[in-house]
Amino acid sequence: MDSLIIVTLALFSLTAPAYGDKGTSKARSCSDIRQFYSGKGFSRDGVPQSEISGEHLRICPQGYTCCTSDMEDSLALLSRKEMEGLLKDAGRSVQTSLSKQYKAFDGYFQELLNRSDISLQETFPSTFGPIYSQNSQVFSDLYAELRRYYRGYKVNLEEVLNDFWAKLLEKLFYQANKQHFIGEDYLECVSKQIETLRPFGDTPRVMNMMVTHTFVAARSFVQGLMVSGEVVRKVSQVQLSQECMRSMMRMTYCPHCRGMASARPCANYCSNVMKGCLANQADLNTEWRHLAETMMGVADRFGGPTGVDSGVLSLPNRISEAMLTMINNIETINNKVRAHTHIHSCIKLSKQCKLNCKMQVCNIKNTLLKKLHFLILPQVSDTKARLRELQSYWISLPDVLCSDRIATGTGAEEKCWNGMNRARYLPEVIGSGLASQINNPEVEIDITKPDIVIRQQIMQLKIMTHRLKNALNGQDVDFQDTSDDVSGSGSGTCSDSTCSRNINPVSPSNIPPLHNPYPPENKKVKGAANQDLPSITVYLLLLLTLLLRR
Repeated sequence: MDSLIIVTLALFSLTAPAYGDKGTSKARSCSDIRQFYSGKGFSRDGVPQSEISGEHLRICPQGYTCCTSDMEDSLALLSRKEMEGLLKDAGRSVQTSLSKQYKAFDGYFQELLNRSDISLQETFPSTFGPIYSQNSQVFSDLYAELRRYYRGYKVNLEEVLNDFWAKLLEKLFYQANKQHFIGEDYLECVSKQIETLRPFGDTPRVMNMMVTHTFVAARSFVQGLMVSGEVVRKVSQVQLSQECMRSMMRMTYCPHCRGMASARPCANYCSNVMKGCLANQADLNTEWRHLAETMMGVADRFGGPTGVDSGVLSLPNRISEAMLTMINNIETINNKVRAHTHIHSCIKLSKQCKLNCKMQVCNIKNTLLKKLHFLILPQVSDTKARLRELQSYWISLPDVLCSDRIATGTGAEEKCWNGMNRARYLPEVIGSGLASQINNPEVEIDITKPDIVIRQQIMQLKIMTHRLKNALNGQDVDFQDTSDDVSGSGSGTCSDSTCSRNINPVSPSNIPPLHNPYPPENKKVKGAANQDLPSITVYLLLLLTLLLRR
């Protein structure tokens, strides 16, 4: 009788299901994750048909699961690629906005320069006659050099302006005394005495100061927009760390492995993960805000009677005033030169010509100001508003990226995914920046090893801010080498070909195994009896043989 009972129990143990962590006689199907996994571009060949023990998992909780080690590795890499794609998309949006502001202001300033140049070409021939037509190259060279300076070339603005006045003095002096033979050496000698002669009165000093403030401010402003765009582009391409990848996997795809596909992350849980992943990026915040604030300060200088528009459009009028001053005082100038020469004649212009010159240039100036003044205010206002919005970009990025993925609604805090299960997330939200991550419970970061690329961009922001502050004081600065690939003609954005997302499909065959700094403990998991079935079967068969022999 005893032998029969033992045999019956032995046979029952051989035929009984090997599952049952929840008191059920049947494991849950993995059909949902099989469909989900293949939808992500992976082969479903290695996906279990039903739940298996999760002792092999190195990122997700080690309960019953539908994910194998290969699946976990594949989804971890995918989570990082998707996160990096989101960062690039967010950065591309900021780049597009900065590029739009750049193009708007650049177009406006170029239009100012063109209209100022055209107004001079249209008014000076009828006003100054051969004095202008025979020396027009002097004026066109001035505008050409001003354009080059604005575009970011290595142009010394002070030298350009001084050279213009010296050449203009030479040309006018020659015209005034062309009946005499005057050599180039003599004219050069006369031009070197410009400080003593003061042929143009105080106009060169006033115009030089106006041009310097206007062009330094304009060039620094567009350069600031370009550098900002470049910083965003480079930082958005920084690869996320292995620790971040593990945390993103645990938050994003571990619920699927646990059969909780509908579970969404707890709000504070997501914040800690994102702040850990973007700790280095958050350290840009201080210098990024300084740059934005300084650019807004420069933009404030663009309006008013001494702003960019009046500064550029008044160039013909200033030059005309200077020329008239010399024409009116040519006899005095000749007398000063007479001590060293035998020149006794000078050019004569009628008073009517002088009056026409003043009236024509002044009327053109006023007309241009009326036509273009309405353009600067909305453009600068829009740019300032956008800069103000972007001031907190780097520290608000974690919240932005979490906004579309966290659990919401009534009772969400109690039923959200906390990294282990559906339950409330207890840890507090940590601060922003690398130094704060020492207490981050979700992402392990070595705070002594900041990202080199991001540190380089922080330095670029500091350099640009320093130069903008110089521009506020009207100090000419050299903008070359602001960044290793920023040029005077760029806009801080990249082309479609370089900005396009190039995410290769992830295949389980080319995924390297992940290093796990915290290997799982050697614990027995209920429901894993199927893995030990062969050894149990042999033991029971031997026992049955011995009993039957008795």
